Amino acid sequence: MTTPESVIEIGSTGVRLLVAETRPDNKQNILDRSELPVHLGRDVFTSGIISQDTQNQLVQIFLRYKEQLISWGLTPEDTYCFATTAFRDAKNCDPVMDRILVQTGFRIHIADGIEENKLTYLGVSSCIQDQNVAFKNEDTVILVVGGSTTEIMLMNDGKMAGVHSLRFGTIRIEQHMKSLASSYDNIRRFVEESINSTKGSLDSELNISNVKQFIAVGPDVTLAALQCGQPISTFLWKIEKEKFQLFVQDLQHYTVNEIVARFKISYTEAETLQVSLLIYNLFLQLTKANTIIVPETDVLQGYLLSKTSTQNEFLMSEFTDQVVASAKNLLRKYHGDEAHAECVRMISCRIYDVMKSEVALDNQARLLLETAAILHDIGVFIRNDNHNLHSWYIIKNSEIFGLNRKDNTIVAEIAKYHKGALSPQDDENFLMMPRSDRMTILKLTAILRIADALDRGHIQQFSDFSIRLTSTSLELHTKKSHNPVLERLALSEKSEMFESVFGYKVVLI
Repeated sequence: MTTPESVIEIGSTGVRLLVAETRPDNKQNILDRSELPVHLGRDVFTSGIISQDTQNQLVQIFLRYKEQLISWGLTPEDTYCFATTAFRDAKNCDPVMDRILVQTGFRIHIADGIEENKLTYLGVSSCIQDQNVAFKNEDTVILVVGGSTTEIMLMNDGKMAGVHSLRFGTIRIEQHMKSLASSYDNIRRFVEESINSTKGSLDSELNISNVKQFIAVGPDVTLAALQCGQPISTFLWKIEKEKFQLFVQDLQHYTVNEIVARFKISYTEAETLQVSLLIYNLFLQLTKANTIIVPETDVLQGYLLSKTSTQNEFLMSEFTDQVVASAKNLLRKYHGDEAHAECVRMISCRIYDVMKSEVALDNQARLLLETAAILHDIGVFIRNDNHNLHSWYIIKNSEIFGLNRKDNTIVAEIAKYHKGALSPQDDENFLMMPRSDRMTILKLTAILRIADALDRGHIQQFSDFSIRLTSTSLELHTKKSHNPVLERLALSEKSEMFESVFGYKVVLI
């Protein structure tokens, strides 16, 4: 029997606990699930801090979950706890995190929107991988409406085209409109304008009006599926577009108390149900989708899947492909040289694989190298001179599927040092990073500089070559006859970091 695993999420409206085990077929078996309401989002969006009452409530919830986990043989140290946007935006989040740690033993991690998208995607992908859903060959929108943000993923022919964490959610909208004593019609207009203001940037990545598959994730849309949808499998539903619209229209005539009585949900959940389903419905109207696909999953299940995805070849392959697709789409958006990027990516990965024992980093580091290789020249869009610095700026301020804030920073740093005489060790910001991050950046940058040098002319002449690692050198054997003078010159300029970091001389034969 496998050991149960546990995860806790602090959201805008509640604290959720999930305990599950992974079966031999890599499927999850849910053992325990709990959710306790808390008005954290309302606190932060009105005052900017987590109130004393809410802090006390959080401590009591965690103490209760601590007792609950004991029955599964689990401790706070065994449990991954993460907080989303509302908690992160609180000015006093650090002392609150410390208080929870001291009084309950649970250590809180802060997740950003893009990390939530990654976990959601893993959950969705797992739910539908065995079903007849056109997930891999249709333009698709995956939407998650939360209390603080609305997370959206755009997929073009099954490949990630864009990811966004939009700063409007049910609690945020409710608090914004509360002072106006707004009616449902006024809230609808506000939401419509919020969506329309973001549609332009979304359309630059994927024409929303051509989307034929709409996937909605979240407890509110799952409730709608139970009321007016049809089951596809145990954890997958579909709702006809017209039935969903009628359900949303009918719901607007209910009071909060009537929603609680009819659907047997908590008052906290009922307060935001109308606005949540309104957001789903308005996004749906922008597409050509005739049905909504509703997987019963969440970020909690996504996190547990992320821990086992290295054993699940399907999920790991899917995730890697989508990160690479997202990076390529970003490069395309800035009119980058895709052929050069792909060549450098290929060479970088081959060098990494040959030197895997010397690099001594995990598979995530290889993925960061791939991403940096694709995006290293993206700054040329701004200006060719010092384009590495412009690449750093664009990457730092972009959203790449599957990369959290720390990953994004590492990729940006690798791109920053891929050319020129600038040394990371001369940069004060670099020296302030944790040692493990500094070594990751140095090793991956050293490899990228060699790969970039081998396509100095941007003509992909080194697509056919072999690599041999000797006791003193990294030998690159070309198999095509051409004049490698440019590549030799580039290597003489860019191999110093590689030789310094790894202790091997780079030889082009």
